[in-house]
Amino acid sequence: MMAFTTTLVVQPNLSRYPPPPTFTCCFKPSSRSREMPQKVLLGSNFRRRIAGVAAIVSVLLAIPEVSDGFEFNMVVPGTSYEEAKSGIRGHAQALLGIKSLIESESWVEAQKVLRKNSSYLKQDFYTIIQGKPRSERPELRKLYSNLFNNATKLDYAARYKDASLVWQCYENIVLALNEILSRI
Repeated sequence: MMAFTTTLVVQPNLSRYPPPPTFTCCFKPSSRSREMPQKVLLGSNFRRRIAGVAAIVSVLLAIPEVSDGFEFNMVVPGTSYEEAKSGIRGHAQALLGIKSLIESESWVEAQKVLRKNSSYLKQDFYTIIQGKPRSERPELRKLYSNLFNNATKLDYAARYKDASLVWQCYENIVLALNEILSRI
């Protein structure tokens, strides 16, 4: 049985705060342990830790070698239907380019290319679906689901180096992409 008691005062100016609240942790001591309730003081240490973590993250993101590892531009808000339509063909071709990696059984490289191009393709295809009339959307959503479910299956099959499943998923991706590109 634990009980916590605290007094919390909220004021807009940090300099006007009273000392940090004190939490008292009360528990029923066991027969082996005769410990007394412990007091936990929240306040300056907690704030300093958050400030320290924020400072470290901002310094790391300012270093070009580290920040280049993050893809901040994956989702571009406000992509037009025409931009997505032209982009989807390029990303589809790049996605189909993993065939040579699959043939050489470069599983890790195939996974990297698959993940990168399928994420861009997913964004473009979603933009295209939203630009189509409502009557056409259910069919496109079904194709969208089929395409990216097979991409996920291919990713897992490559992880486990299951060549037959990789080829099956790749063929399904080719069929889905051909169907999608013919409807756009």
